[in-house]
Amino acid sequence: MSLRKSHELHQRRFSRNLGVGLTLAAFIVIIFGLTVVKVSGTDFGMANQEVQN
Repeated sequence: MSLRKSHELHQRRFSRNLGVGLTLAAFIVIIFGLTVVKVSGTDFGMANQEVQN
């Protein structure tokens, strides 16, 4: 029993899926990076103001 050679269609699907996966991973990294910068940033914090009654 020998292994059959994979069809050309499978190779095209794999390369397309790989491209979509890498694009999704890049998007997730960008969103994560923006979230970390937004959470850890202190330059745009609210100013401390005294509350007057």
